[in-house]
Amino acid sequence: MNHQTEKKVRTKQVHVVPHMHWDREWYFSTEESRILLVNNMEEIMDRLENDPDYPYYVLDGQTSILEDYFDVKPENEERVRKLVQEGKLIIGPWYTQTDEMVVGGESIVRNLLYGIKDSNKFGDPMMIGYLPDSFGQSSQMPQILNGFDIKYSIFWRGTSERHGTDKTEFYWESDDGSKVLVQLLPLGYAIGKYLPEEEEALKQRMEKYFPVLDKGATSDHLLLPNGHDQMPIQKDIFPIMEKLKKLYPEREFFLSKYEHIFAELEKQSDLPTISGEFLDGKYMRVHRSIYSTRMDIKAANTRVENKLTNILEPLASMAYDLGFEYHHGLIELIWKEIMKNHAHDSIGCCCSDKVHQEIANRLFLAEEKTDRLIEFYKRKIVDAIETDQSGDRLTLFNFLPYEREEVVTTEVISKYKNFVLVDENGYQADFQILEAEEIDPGLIDRQIVHYGNYDPFIKYQIQWKETVPSMGYRTFFVEETSGDITVENEEVHAVETDYYRVHVNNNGTLSIKDKRLDKRFENVLLLEDTGDDGDEYDYSPLENDKAIFSTDVEADIKVSQNEFEGLIDVRYELPVPENLEDRKQKLFTSKVDIHLQIRIPNHKPLLEVNGELENLAKDHRLRAFIPTGIASSFSVSDNQFGSIKRDVYDSAMGVWEDENWSERPDAIYPMLSFVGLSDQNHGLSLLTNSTREYEIVGEDYDTIALTLFRSVGHLGKADLVRRPGRPSGIKLPTPDSQMLGKLSLDFALYTHKGSTLESGVARVAKEYLTPIHTYNKIPHNAMKLNESKVKTPTSYQLLEEENSNVVLSTLKKAENEDALVIRAYNPTEENLTGAFRIRAEYNGAYEVNLNEEKQSSIEFSEGKVQTAVNSNQVKTILVK
Repeated sequence: MNHQTEKKVRTKQVHVVPHMHWDREWYFSTEESRILLVNNMEEIMDRLENDPDYPYYVLDGQTSILEDYFDVKPENEERVRKLVQEGKLIIGPWYTQTDEMVVGGESIVRNLLYGIKDSNKFGDPMMIGYLPDSFGQSSQMPQILNGFDIKYSIFWRGTSERHGTDKTEFYWESDDGSKVLVQLLPLGYAIGKYLPEEEEALKQRMEKYFPVLDKGATSDHLLLPNGHDQMPIQKDIFPIMEKLKKLYPEREFFLSKYEHIFAELEKQSDLPTISGEFLDGKYMRVHRSIYSTRMDIKAANTRVENKLTNILEPLASMAYDLGFEYHHGLIELIWKEIMKNHAHDSIGCCCSDKVHQEIANRLFLAEEKTDRLIEFYKRKIVDAIETDQSGDRLTLFNFLPYEREEVVTTEVISKYKNFVLVDENGYQADFQILEAEEIDPGLIDRQIVHYGNYDPFIKYQIQWKETVPSMGYRTFFVEETSGDITVENEEVHAVETDYYRVHVNNNGTLSIKDKRLDKRFENVLLLEDTGDDGDEYDYSPLENDKAIFSTDVEADIKVSQNEFEGLIDVRYELPVPENLEDRKQKLFTSKVDIHLQIRIPNHKPLLEVNGELENLAKDHRLRAFIPTGIASSFSVSDNQFGSIKRDVYDSAMGVWEDENWSERPDAIYPMLSFVGLSDQNHGLSLLTNSTREYEIVGEDYDTIALTLFRSVGHLGKADLVRRPGRPSGIKLPTPDSQMLGKLSLDFALYTHKGSTLESGVARVAKEYLTPIHTYNKIPHNAMKLNESKVKTPTSYQLLEEENSNVVLSTLKKAENEDALVIRAYNPTEENLTGAFRIRAEYNGAYEVNLNEEKQSSIEFSEGKVQTAVNSNQVKTILVK
């Protein structure tokens, strides 16, 4: 008798997840999107409320959608709350779907913090790191997600087999050991968009998708997202599912939610674990050069993020400790203003011109709110100083947890013809006056001239080197004195400091001799201009183009120095073609006006650069070269709460065409605050408060190329040299993205002994981004305040680090209790201890997660608190 073994075919479970992907703005405006949202929400809620067979709808993982909706329909909050609590309408955990490449760590943390907070007003949020369209994935995301007790992640872009698996389900691990379970969307979030009822069309669609889904799956459970950009609910989903069941009887189709997929994946015991960032454009585009599109917007975002975390929140914490209100509501408004810009399309700046105007306006408002609140807190503190000494005051604020001796350059406004600065102990500051000019008293307070007093004020710019307490302030009193003022600054041929001798070449480049290292760095800040035949998503070189360098320009150069710093002023015109047609014909018909101001303090190895550029040409890219003389195989830059090493040459460059990659893997990368090249003996790092894009270039890969701006005129174009095929986005003219006009950029150069990470470049970058602030109190102000009941001391210190290992990320008041939150991270390769001493009034400490939920108590003795912080780890401490 013959026995035939019948192979049992396992049934594939197809989870059809209804959702909509909601770009608040893209080629359409926020208001256009909002109108559609009001329409779509009504249809979604009606279906969920009235069809018991329609169980779930995913509202794109971001609560800003609800804010936009409730601005129009506040009366429907209770309907939404009921559907969320019933588990039908799935919201959160994000406020907006954040970019992960050029957005800072604190921004991503606040995105989840406020998204979860807003979700909790209605019910439980979807605890999945759902970012289905972000242009690449940061290696630190598992740690950030775990910091909110999120253990799952869904994304699309950036992976390929070379990360260690060709499967669509895997564990993703950060350097600190944090781990999330990933469900990759190998074909994106829209394969189930507008599923056709016609059987042949439906079959054609699924025959393209099922082979890819089956190949990557590690289980019998497949994900079919039923939604798309701004897509209304698919009303005929049930008849379509019946046809799918008929076409594919070996598969089961049912409406589901993402949590059900993860419940099945959790049962898998052999899923691979991989780590690192995902920036491969093999199967889907990640747009590695999008980091420099609309540099005006990118630079403004960098600047506002740094003001918020490095200045405003620590200052507000000091004010809170002194007895003033911590304005959570005002600060949350600022965070939400910039987070509306942090979605991938918005901060990527692959949008229409009218949307870019909205984005720029939001950043303008956010910066104005930040600046004004900073001034308000400084004023409240200084006005409340309890002292017998009358007269004007000048208070210096330090927002880092260690004492600093810094060169302070600031303004003093007074009617005095001459003055001295004296502290409460009689110590007199030894300052120099750099400038003095008369100003109209009406600019100070209209009430002065209202009563006929037109005596002018004098605005002095002064400079001196002073010590300021850690996370605190120090006050000087402005006292009138006799004698004439003298303005001091000497013109010199080269700047000579304790660390450098800097000579300016005729073309405006720098020749730097580092005295400590006994090294020379030549042709620093040489500019390179190339044609850009790309679009808002990607730089793309013009074929047969030849780079234009600033080698032969004749610069107008002024060099001056006093005892505190040297100042180099460089101006020149860089001739360039006006457009791509002129570039092809080698016609230099336009220009970029360059104005560089380089400040070189005497007391530290830093060169601070401010670039004022005026672009008059189209379709080109301008970069600044910083030659290091260090042949390198990798660069080191920072990402969220850590650092990352990247190869200077992507090995896929040799195979990308044969393997049919979606885009060429040029080694153009993002940073947040620094990038450096080094060997074991020394290094040079670039610090930034503006542009966040770099590439390592040169025959020996020894030069940091910093992108200053890209100039392009279309949202999307087809058939680019480095991105063949279809256009990304849509073909839409965007003339404003040509970046015609003026642009201001700030960055700095830092040389050091040892490697980039050993030398503590991350701490130096934090210090560069956290300047000493001042407040000049005079008895005139158009905005009157009543006297405060709070009294403050003339000098003050809140927090001090006990060792200099970790980097303070921010200091803020806890969201939900009377306590302060200290967040610090370790960007080095060594495991370290972070230790801080806080004022004696605090008597309890806890380690909390990023959502500020207590995890464990920490020993707190005599105001000192400490915790272990491993390599590339962030820790948050709450002190009561």
